[in-house]
Amino acid sequence: AHALIAAGYPADFNGEAYRTIAGQNSNNSVRVTDDFLHAVEAGAPWQTRMRTTGEVCEMLDAKTLWRTVAESAWSCADPGVQYDSTINRWHTCPNSGKINASNPCSEYMFLDDTACNLSSVNLTKFLRPGAEGELGFDVEGFRSACRTFFVAQEILVDLSSYPTQNIAKNSHDYRPLGLGYANLGSLLMLMGVPYDSDRGRAIAASITAIMCGHAYAASAEMAASKGAFNGFAKNREPMLRVMEMHREAAHAIDRDNCPKALYEAACEDWDRAVELGAVSGYRNAQATVLAPTGTIGLLMDCDTTGVEPDFALVKFKKLAGGGYFKIVNQSVPAALQKLGY
Repeated sequence: AHALIAAGYPADFNGEAYRTIAGQNSNNSVRVTDDFLHAVEAGAPWQTRMRTTGEVCEMLDAKTLWRTVAESAWSCADPGVQYDSTINRWHTCPNSGKINASNPCSEYMFLDDTACNLSSVNLTKFLRPGAEGELGFDVEGFRSACRTFFVAQEILVDLSSYPTQNIAKNSHDYRPLGLGYANLGSLLMLMGVPYDSDRGRAIAASITAIMCGHAYAASAEMAASKGAFNGFAKNREPMLRVMEMHREAAHAIDRDNCPKALYEAACEDWDRAVELGAVSGYRNAQATVLAPTGTIGLLMDCDTTGVEPDFALVKFKKLAGGGYFKIVNQSVPAALQKLGY
């Protein structure tokens, strides 16, 4: 498409350049292993392999290949990168198979032939006035919302329809869910916290840990009543190990840069999730994802999507079939006021 655009074709995604080249309106990702990244660091060669036979296809310089991937992502936002070794290190059900791929947007990563229903919570709805004019985060309100959404999603597993018999069976056997949030960028703006800062990262980590830990605790409670998911017994040891990894990560959040209430809630929720799961197991093999929310975020009154910062205070969104509309970040006045302007 870039070659056609350079030759004079319109760059609009509704135009002929994009319409006539296959794959232009899809999300493309590459998977990289720890071994590949070590080769990049060392400036070592890297072998690509045929997917079907495993034979060596090409011998390339790892650092040059990585640079090519990065330049392409900078130029056109593709490909995304999936860190295969890390993904499978945190896999709750490795005894049932490896995580080979994801959905197109890359938030849902689990076994082949499974499905996950998603829901996202608007984080700015939980901001509350605090002491000395500071905005605080309503931990209990957020926990309540997470629990309510999560139980509703669990109910939907049995009420949903699925495209194939295998997907239906696996989705019922593992019951993966995708509770998530949106509007993190606006939340930090309204709190007067830089997105790219230690405090911003600590706040994001603690909120994410609360959501995930509270969801898994609810899953363990449901397992005590309804039974663990069918694949739990086969994956009990690795799943409990991953849950412990989550707990350790929650306790390792930078508490010096994290509001005390958020840090303590994150640790509490993960302590409880691990303790309950060790007794009853879990009703769901996965509990949370962080989706891009590029479309539903508009309906949720979000100024930013998913975990992303805002890339412009005024944006123009092109529509399929022609036309566009203007999106103005409504959080800016309050954020500037918070910063003393």
